Amino acid sequence: MCDLGVTRTDKQTELVLASASPRRLEILSLLELPFHAVGADIHEALGEGERPAEMTLRLAAAKADVVASAYPAALVVGCDTTVELEGEVLGKPTDALDAREMLERLRGRYHVVHSSIALRADEIQVTDLAETRVLMRDFSDEEIVAYFESGDPFDKAGAYAIQHSGFHPVSAWTGCYANVMGLPLCHLTRALRERGVDPPVAVPAACQSYTGEQCSVFSSVLGI
Repeated sequence: MCDLGVTRTDKQTELVLASASPRRLEILSLLELPFHAVGADIHEALGEGERPAEMTLRLAAAKADVVASAYPAALVVGCDTTVELEGEVLGKPTDALDAREMLERLRGRYHVVHSSIALRADEIQVTDLAETRVLMRDFSDEEIVAYFESGDPFDKAGAYAIQHSGFHPVSAWTGCYANVMGLPLCHLTRALRERGVDPPVAVPAACQSYTGEQCSVFSSVLGI
């Protein structure tokens, strides 16, 4: 069950995702665990002296805290993803010009995608971090224009979706593919197991079936 934007009821929620991202909802659904989704509206910016990975850990925890205040009996999942290019955070583009500039900067270069998971219940928090190194292909100016005119980049860190079937922005990556989509499923599973929650599915197989990509890191993440 996945209810976006639900209000709290007397029924205890087993799992609450502190996000309104449709992609994160889809990925979390692969675990076949009952959950609700509730957006967490917080200010997202790099703090003074803070590294991008540290920022994602802080923001994931903040999102979990916000939603946990309304769902104190639930296990709340906070997640934050950012794109780092040579130490600089590339967030969601503000407009078409911003999207175009981000894609021009990323073109043909490596960057790192960080996603942090924060699980909160009973004032106890478990965190995990996934990092994926991504090489963008050398796409043309015309492809960039067609992509941002499609409207797809505007709600995505770094102004791109790795899975976009028309743009195909990525040439290669090292690490978790689902991380670049916004929710590293095996890292989340590892965190859930620390809280005694074990999904009833073969998580690596479910994730690879969903993404259509082979994963080389699930065994090291899950210890299998």
